[in-house]
Amino acid sequence: AHDVPPGLGSHIAWDTRLDGRLAQAIVSMQAVKGVEVGFAAEGAASPGSKVQDTIHYDRAARRFTRGSNRAGGLEGGITNGQDVVVRGFLKPISTLRRPLESVDLETREPALAAYERSDVAVVPAAGVIGEAMVAIVLAQAFLEKFGGDSLAETRRNYDGYVAQVKNF
Repeated sequence: AHDVPPGLGSHIAWDTRLDGRLAQAIVSMQAVKGVEVGFAAEGAASPGSKVQDTIHYDRAARRFTRGSNRAGGLEGGITNGQDVVVRGFLKPISTLRRPLESVDLETREPALAAYERSDVAVVPAAGVIGEAMVAIVLAQAFLEKFGGDSLAETRRNYDGYVAQVKNF
């Protein structure tokens, strides 16, 4: 997700951490068996010195920048202003051309499972659904932070926040 404002989410409790909420949304999708925020898998096999996102100050732009985005735009359960990067990992589809060994439920004897045609590829649909799930979670976090009873009030709250954090 691009252009996500910093400060969405929380570090206070396990159920308000935005990385946890995103992971729950992605893993709740059918066929998803794993999730990665940022470059977690690569980072897990690396020393801590290799996974830090260095902080720099761009004097021309008068703002802080990062040398990388290994954290995936989230630190301590809160967005940091960088792109939010979430990956879901899918299990293979269960359709097999050759029947799987099984058991007949009535006779309790070994049997072959029936061949049933199913999806041939779930990745294209999962990508669209995953993007929507991330958008829903980010929209919820956005409204929790900026609230409002109307779009005008939410916009006012957001604009005020952006002005406040502009120098960071």
